[in-house]
Amino acid sequence: MRGSALGRRQARAGRLFVAPNLAAVLVFLLFPLGFSLYLSFHSWDLFSPPRFVGVANYRRLFADDPLFYIALRNTAVFTVFTLVPTVAVSLGVAGLLNRKMRGVGVFRTLAFLPLVASTVAMAVVFRFILASDDGPANILLGRLGLGPVPWLTDPGWAMVSLSLVTVWKSVPFATVILLAAMQGVPENLHEAARIDGAGGVRRFLSITVPLIRGALSFVFVITVINSVQAFDQAFALTGSNGGPETGTYVLGIMLFQNAFRFYEVGYASALAWVIFAILLGFTLIQQWLARRAESEL
Repeated sequence: MRGSALGRRQARAGRLFVAPNLAAVLVFLLFPLGFSLYLSFHSWDLFSPPRFVGVANYRRLFADDPLFYIALRNTAVFTVFTLVPTVAVSLGVAGLLNRKMRGVGVFRTLAFLPLVASTVAMAVVFRFILASDDGPANILLGRLGLGPVPWLTDPGWAMVSLSLVTVWKSVPFATVILLAAMQGVPENLHEAARIDGAGGVRRFLSITVPLIRGALSFVFVITVINSVQAFDQAFALTGSNGGPETGTYVLGIMLFQNAFRFYEVGYASALAWVIFAILLGFTLIQQWLARRAESEL
């Protein structure tokens, strides 16, 4: 009886400990998710009561709104432009920082500095650097004998500029993940390969990369999710319209415009759930491919 009473008290104490976290999940995660799904089937302008419209928001998105496909195309291009350099650069930087050399702590600190910078502040700084007329980037190119580049005024170059800024911001986080994974690779494997005559590049590609496949998969998924949800850097770098023209009109900009400029909250909620479905589908496919690759090892 005494043990049973003690068990009940422990169970009650456990429930009290987790209750604040459960309440936070319910209020700040599950309720907004459920409410946005509810709104996606309604027409709502924030001021009048929501009006049920069924799947009209989804039908309008796929059948009547050409801007959706422009935003989808731009987001796909932006994701590719961001994903490949982020993974390649962070893998190289993590490999360098994983080496035993003098002053590596200083280099690690410098490499991780962009991680603590505000995305909006960083985008504003890059907007000054990439200014077409008197920006430092074009001044430097002029001194090298190269013509000025319309970094933010040409639609194609604006997407490249947005991708460069995002890569600069994304590399430190990916580097932290990959560096932590690399430090868990057994050193004796490298020693054995070194005795067999394998060079540094060969050891990196044949030992390190296969053993950090899980971390690489995580970086891959997180980078894609961040790219598809990109908004703040595009807003601060090229404006709230996704310009010039529709050069940087990504899904995040479209969502913001419909929700807070046109006050079509129901339509924006439908777009948000379409983005969620795209990311969920991509993540499931990526996880399936990762498990299949591991089973073939």
